[in-house]
Amino acid sequence: MTVPDFSILRQSVPGVKIDSLPRLCSNEPMSETSQEDLLRQIPAVDHLLQLPRVSQWVERTSRSFVVSEIQALLRDVRDAIRAGRLSDATDSASLEFLLEQRIESRLRPGLVPVINATGVILHTNLGRAPLSVAAQQSLSAIAGQFTNLEYDNETGARSHRDQFLEKSLTEILGCEAATVVNNNAAAVFLILNTLAAGREVVVSRGELVEIGGAFRIPDILARSGALLREVGTTNKTRIEDYAEVIGQNTALILRVHPSNYRILGFTHRPDLGDMLELAHRHQIPLVEDLGSGCLVDLTPYGITDEPIAQKSAAAGVDLICFSGDKLLGGPQAGIIAGARKLIDSIRKNPLIRTYRVEKLIYSALEATLASYRQGRALEEIPTLRMISTPQAELRRRVRSFSSRLRKKLPEGARVQITDGNSVVGGGSCPECNLPTVLLTLESQNKGPQVIASLLRRQKPPIVLRVEEDHALVDLRTVFPDQEAILLSGLVSALR
Repeated sequence: MTVPDFSILRQSVPGVKIDSLPRLCSNEPMSETSQEDLLRQIPAVDHLLQLPRVSQWVERTSRSFVVSEIQALLRDVRDAIRAGRLSDATDSASLEFLLEQRIESRLRPGLVPVINATGVILHTNLGRAPLSVAAQQSLSAIAGQFTNLEYDNETGARSHRDQFLEKSLTEILGCEAATVVNNNAAAVFLILNTLAAGREVVVSRGELVEIGGAFRIPDILARSGALLREVGTTNKTRIEDYAEVIGQNTALILRVHPSNYRILGFTHRPDLGDMLELAHRHQIPLVEDLGSGCLVDLTPYGITDEPIAQKSAAAGVDLICFSGDKLLGGPQAGIIAGARKLIDSIRKNPLIRTYRVEKLIYSALEATLASYRQGRALEEIPTLRMISTPQAELRRRVRSFSSRLRKKLPEGARVQITDGNSVVGGGSCPECNLPTVLLTLESQNKGPQVIASLLRRQKPPIVLRVEEDHALVDLRTVFPDQEAILLSGLVSALR
């Protein structure tokens, strides 16, 4: 059997590797007669449906799906023949092979697990915080079932979605009430739209941040209907600057934690207590956007400037908001907590329906918060466990892994152990570096970018970082049960 060159069809069959097929295309242009002969040799759809492997796909999927894939493939073949790019007969066996590859590619999920060997703990491009085992188990238990999401099991009456999480959040944060929306940007927007539409919001110029994806605090303010009143300068804002602009049209003071950048040197920011005294003296709320959602003291691990949500609530801040999928370590969510009368107003805003979360987010977030309530967050939540892992433990792990890797390395490849830094990432702790231990990969015939590219094509994909022309692996962000897969992938890429 001769197999025609189908490499010209790669565009229509993403992910299919057919480089091993012999190339039978002639450099000579085909005559019109030859093209017609080739077109007549293409098997009919019904004939291909009877082939063994094709009929198996019909049973596994549906006849209509397989027929549509056959028709698409045959269209590509005809186009290739007419364009002079295919100059050999298209026999049934070759088409059966290519169709199988095509269907497998179509059915392969686009969203897949990735091994994060970058050392970036909250890697935005890789989905930020991985969930705890408890959160995963909760998702598994809830996903395929009906739930009491908005149902009171005691009375049989309708309830609100926050009924379970509110209790956990108020207990952990020490506040009166709480609600959950789909991310922190939505939380800020709803607060402003509910409490300040048509009125002024006072914000320091040094806190008019861009929070990622080109979303900026001034833009969110404008869209919410609130009026921005800037005070102070980029590097210095004093309490007097706030006091001078508060008037009858002032709705609230907004304090924003600059999660993703730092201004160092000649700077000043008013004390939280002074801002609270000023706001309450004028009978307006102080709202604090805490950004990353830190609920534990991370100072012992080198993270010294992340505000702890409980401290802001205890100080008397009227409303705080923060992310669920950053330092908190849960699913993507925005949490708003504080005074009950303000939370109730937000719940009555018709727009909250456009930002609400569904049962899976509540389930994963409830399980995540349970780790905090039980005092086991550092042990159970992957984000915090990665942050708190001692460098000595990482060194022991890297030495063991490198020893196993060296035994399987191909000729011309080697690994070295070097000291370096991990980062928190995800727009959190921009000035904090976590000392770590790295593996540097070297190959005589492959550069670091080639190694990185080969690793991304593994199943599952492996993502490392390339710095100063070195391919680096940081085990801080690799789960122990992924090490065997990582080792196999590295050997394959370096071979």
